[in-house]
Amino acid sequence: MTVFGGIGFTAPWLLLALLTLPILWIILRAVPPAPIRRRFPGVALLLGLKDDETVSDRTPWWLLLLRMLAAAAIIIGIAGPVLNPNDDQAQGNGPLLIVLDGSWAGATRWAEQEEAIAAQLTRASRAGRTVAFLNLARPEAPVFVTAQSWRNRLVGFQPAPWQPDAARAAQARTLVEDVEPFDTLWFSDGLDYPGREDLLATFEAKGSVDVYQTAANVLAMTPAGFEDGAVQLTAIRAAAGPEREIAVQAQGRDPAGNASILATATAVFAAGETTAETALSLPSELRARITRFDLQGQRSAGSTTLADDGLRRREVALIAGRESREGLELLSPLHYIEQALAPNADLIGGALDEILPANPDVIVLADVATLSPAEEEGLGAWIDEGGMLVRFAGPRVAASDVSRADEDPMMPVRLRSGGRTVGGAMSWGEPKTLAPFREGSPFFGLAIPEDVQVTSQVMAQPDPTLSERVIAELTDGTPLVTRKAREQGQIVLFHVTATADWSTLPLSGLFVQMLERLAISSSASRPDAGQLEGTTWTPEQVMDGFGTLRDAGNLPGVPGADLLSAPPGPDMQPGIYASGDRRLARNVIEAGDTLTPVSWPDRIPVRGFAVPPEQPLAGWLLSLAILLLLADVVASLALSGRLLGKVNRVAAITLAALLPLTVPQDIRAQTTEADGFALNATAEVVLAYVQTGNRQVDEMSNAGLRGLSDTLFFRTSVEPAAPVGVDLEMDELAFFPVLYWPITPDQPRPSAEAYVKLNAYLRSGGLLIFDTRDADVARFGNASPNGRKLQDIAAPLDIPPLEPLPADHVLTRTFYLLQDFPGRHSSRDVWVEAAPPDAEQIEGMPFRNLNDGVTPVVIGGNDWAAAWAIGLNGAPMVPIGRGFSGERQRELAFRFGVNLIMHVLTGNYKSDQVHVPALLDRLGQ
Repeated sequence: MTVFGGIGFTAPWLLLALLTLPILWIILRAVPPAPIRRRFPGVALLLGLKDDETVSDRTPWWLLLLRMLAAAAIIIGIAGPVLNPNDDQAQGNGPLLIVLDGSWAGATRWAEQEEAIAAQLTRASRAGRTVAFLNLARPEAPVFVTAQSWRNRLVGFQPAPWQPDAARAAQARTLVEDVEPFDTLWFSDGLDYPGREDLLATFEAKGSVDVYQTAANVLAMTPAGFEDGAVQLTAIRAAAGPEREIAVQAQGRDPAGNASILATATAVFAAGETTAETALSLPSELRARITRFDLQGQRSAGSTTLADDGLRRREVALIAGRESREGLELLSPLHYIEQALAPNADLIGGALDEILPANPDVIVLADVATLSPAEEEGLGAWIDEGGMLVRFAGPRVAASDVSRADEDPMMPVRLRSGGRTVGGAMSWGEPKTLAPFREGSPFFGLAIPEDVQVTSQVMAQPDPTLSERVIAELTDGTPLVTRKAREQGQIVLFHVTATADWSTLPLSGLFVQMLERLAISSSASRPDAGQLEGTTWTPEQVMDGFGTLRDAGNLPGVPGADLLSAPPGPDMQPGIYASGDRRLARNVIEAGDTLTPVSWPDRIPVRGFAVPPEQPLAGWLLSLAILLLLADVVASLALSGRLLGKVNRVAAITLAALLPLTVPQDIRAQTTEADGFALNATAEVVLAYVQTGNRQVDEMSNAGLRGLSDTLFFRTSVEPAAPVGVDLEMDELAFFPVLYWPITPDQPRPSAEAYVKLNAYLRSGGLLIFDTRDADVARFGNASPNGRKLQDIAAPLDIPPLEPLPADHVLTRTFYLLQDFPGRHSSRDVWVEAAPPDAEQIEGMPFRNLNDGVTPVVIGGNDWAAAWAIGLNGAPMVPIGRGFSGERQRELAFRFGVNLIMHVLTGNYKSDQVHVPALLDRLGQ
């Protein structure tokens, strides 16, 4: 683009045509020619007569100027003038590499960055430059293609919940070392990281480098802590500056279960400081509801800190078998438990029947042997609903008959009578020590102090299930701690007392760690790597670069030590991790982290994201030329004296020419297109498919739904119209009962607005048919590129739990009786909404009575559209198998398609028991 006086021209060579204007002036000046004057006496007879049509002897100068301006407007308009051209980088015509830091630090202003990138792509497209992208947070080999092909892919770029590091920077350098020279546009997130200087040197060796970054300061939060009865919150910023207030919001679930802001605090950055601290004093019940803390006005993973068990003080009820004696607290059965739990848990006392209505998290029974039937019933119901019962042995338990002949429901194992004493004056042998905790035990990895010894214990009866219930044992193999699961809860038994009478365990720090591993208390301080050694943590939810949580899916577990020490990355994504009953948050920013602003060398130009919008002027100039030519017509008629006779015609022509200019084109086009789209979609039943951007796939989807529509027309009472391709970003989805969505590896991820429409479509009764089209090479899952793309696309959707299509699902009998659902491929891996857990089959009935609406999602990979596809000549477009078996497979594919459409149009009425006789008759039973 060439710029003259602030206006750029996409085709500046066309401006040479302006040189012809003087020649045109001369030509117009000479036409019409001046008449030769001759005196004729007879002219006197014509005096007083008026001629309605007159011809000027010379074209007036103002009319010539009007025509010159019209010609100049046409020439300049065709030359492609652009107001505010984006010409802030040196003009180039070679390959262009757009580099993105792509981290959470740029998430808050990601939309501004996308607009700036789109402007650069427009400029590169005009210059005919090839463009490649390099995301430093997720380095991949850059591929140089046309700039226009990247525009539709911009929506697929999302910030990562981690920053580039030295390893990723080194990988990026390796990827571009062998690439031909190119210019670089580096979109920085504003934070420094190791390896950036070497990467900059590599880019400079390839060509010019320009940097774009926002001037806004990067803000983040460190993990919340609990101290002195309040939640301690710390915000940090990259660069010191003037005093600034920032609001911190505590978000969670209200009593109705709705997400809401539970509390707000204000943190103040002092002038010249990079940290701001504040505290929230909240009741334990409200504190337990908090799921995250966010900096108001920020939208990034770094400005969010997730809450875990560290903020939730669990309620623990303590019940002893005997009362403590006044003045002898050290001999109280509950003394050491209280000392271990008081700093990190809310302790409750009282009788069991008084405690159960309070629904505590844990109940501890210290040397309580016998429970009444009423207590046992209430305690059992509490355990079944997820409670944890922790029991300690003692003289009462050792002397009782509880869990001797048969295993007591409130005990994890059967016990021997009397117990065992070692190391005393009346016994043989030395006190026993603890054996190393086995892998699989919740205590695995804990260091065992040498001074922990056991002198007495209750013994477990040998049993086939004993070994799997032992989670701690002595060096001679006798169990020390046993555990069993009961429904959703669990029962744990320490085979020693909670006092120092039988062992020194309650006197050691190991006792506190064991209680913490059992999740009896929640530690206010974050555990260190040593405390998590030997544990495995499974991700429940992971966080994206914007700070949004999503289900972790089938991500693998991580070792406990790595959960704290490994840097964030694809293998260690920030989020919520669980191990048993414990939950730990892995945040982007950890305690003690600081943010370092990036500093670029003086030789590197640094610009902001704000780019004045380019305004093409060609339309305005060509419109001006048309107006000037119309004015020329009117002026010519006036000079010739024919204006009044044809004024009506000229006015009509002028009005018709000016009317389109007075109506905004975008509004008129949108209104016409939207109305036409709505009328076509609602006049009849219309099957729709999602446009993927792949022309071949979209044509096959159109042909497939056309074939299925014809089949419905001839076989059922449904008479669909021609299928429609849907643009998720622009079109309304509520008009269509079914959306067929073929998955391709390279299709862009929909925008946030599109996901809102898709979720509303699913909740309003629509049916999404996801077809990965890869059943010939992979089963359902992430074993193929299509499967992985499906998981990425479906992650933000409100999809219910799924299950393989069961044999008694209503889809197997909506119109045809089917048990196979083939398309071009014949895999049976088709997934639908899972049935309710309480759905049971009535004896004598061939299927369950499920009146639960229509499944909102059907997922498979059989490439149904290819099997349904019918050409304009009525012949199948894609061969299926060979001979009769192939045609049979195509027929079954059509039948499955008919069942799908009838299912979504009629619901689950075929699951009513009134249809049983007819179905049994059809089944020949």
